[in-house]
Amino acid sequence: MKNKVSLAKSSKTWNNADRKPRFWRCFLPVLAACLLLCGCSPKQAEPARYEQTFFDVFDTVTTVIVYSGDEDAAQQTIDEAHEMLVRYHKLFDIYNTYEDLNNLCTVNQNAGNAPVPVDEDILDLIAFGKEMHETTDGALNIAMGSVTALWTEYREAGLDDPDHAALPPEDELEEAGRHTDIGGVVIDRTAGTLYLADEALRLDVGAIAKGYAVQRVVEQLKSEGAGSLLISAGGNVCAVGTKADGSNWKVGIQDPYSGGYLLAVRVDDRSLVTSGTYERYYTVDGKDYHHIIDPKTLYPSVYYDSVSVLCADSALADALTTGLFCMPLEEGEALVDSLGGAEALWVLPDGTQTTSAGFEAYVVSDGE
Repeated sequence: MKNKVSLAKSSKTWNNADRKPRFWRCFLPVLAACLLLCGCSPKQAEPARYEQTFFDVFDTVTTVIVYSGDEDAAQQTIDEAHEMLVRYHKLFDIYNTYEDLNNLCTVNQNAGNAPVPVDEDILDLIAFGKEMHETTDGALNIAMGSVTALWTEYREAGLDDPDHAALPPEDELEEAGRHTDIGGVVIDRTAGTLYLADEALRLDVGAIAKGYAVQRVVEQLKSEGAGSLLISAGGNVCAVGTKADGSNWKVGIQDPYSGGYLLAVRVDDRSLVTSGTYERYYTVDGKDYHHIIDPKTLYPSVYYDSVSVLCADSALADALTTGLFCMPLEEGEALVDSLGGAEALWVLPDGTQTTSAGFEAYVVSDGE
């Protein structure tokens, strides 16, 4: 999860707010400051702006915004986006199983036992995760589930009882770390199966699942003619086209220290994803420990307080924020430069901000 989102007033709003996600206290503030629909005129031009917010996908707050001259068509687009996101949520869920569905939780439960027949979308997601492992030289590893589960257990216990908050024992971390070899994640396209060869290996796709799902949904809606659309899933923001009046979609990047904004960027036909130390953390002996675990150390990464990635592909942006978070700056800069079309903003622990060469071209200037 990620930037905070604040949605401007719309001409038509449907609110699905009866349900709240498991960690809504963490994610709702995140959604509240990410999206800055700057410069909106008080007089709405046609087509009108429609939005709906959901709380039942990826345990976060998801908002879909559509500009359309047809209210029924707008609602159909929003419903379709929601339906697809729910489907991806169930497929990629590592915590819960669902009737008549093999998902990633099913795969984890069968580690070391047998290959599991799964939907092709799961195979595609895992193939993407393996590709990003190679691209980031292991800085992003979806086979880290044994380690991240241990940190999650201790973080949740520490949040429930701060006076007794503790770090995972070193021997338990080391044991979990011995079961993170992504080579043990076996995709069989012919059989349509996914197999974890190590019985203690666990998948954790939290670094890629939302971005991947949002990208697939946006691609489908674009193929059906959507021309002015934005989806924010826990702060993974992906926009199609511009707003109906031709003005830019503008998204604010959160200041990891003040809760305000560092700056705003234009995201027309692009995605913005930010990861930060402020998102999910707990405190042990006066020190904060966040949720982004460095595969090399098995501890929370110490390089940055925030990393933002801007590019055309939401899946890539999502994966890169985690990968870059676990890389020294020079390595991260070289990776972004090598990819072409991706830009990044790093906020170092001393507050210093560094951007890739082309990032400034997307920054919203004063008065814009």
